[in-house]
Parts: sequence; C-alpha cells; structure tokens
Amino acid sequence: MGDYVSNDLRIIKAAIDDFKKIQKYMIIAKKENATETYAELKDEYLSLKAILQVAGVNITDIDKIKE
Repeated sequence: MGDYVSNDLRIIKAAIDDFKKIQKYMIIAKKENATETYAELKDEYLSLKAILQVAGVNITDIDKIKE
C-alpha cells in the first residue's frame, strides 16, 4: 500500500509543478499580449486545476491566475 501512496504523491507533485509552470507562461503570454498562446495555456491550466481539485489539493495559495 505504501507504494501506491508514494506514487500518488509523485503524480500530485508533478501536477502541481506543471500547474505552477503553466501559470508562469500564462502571465508572460498575457504581458506580451499573445492571445492565442494564452488561450492554449489556459486550456492546460483549467485541466490541471480540475485534476488537482479532484485529487483534493487546496490550490488557493498557488493559483496566481484565479480564473
């Protein structure tokens, strides 16, 4: 059972890292007025946000976009 927990934690950590990275790129795209890039990144952002919420991760403190 311990292997499942550690594997789940690795998956959640990877999703959190990806979520933070996507947000960084979204902020840059918005600053550069790259609307198409921003829209593509937003799709990924929303998917990662949903996955993290289903996994029970409280993303309030790490969600910089708040969309």
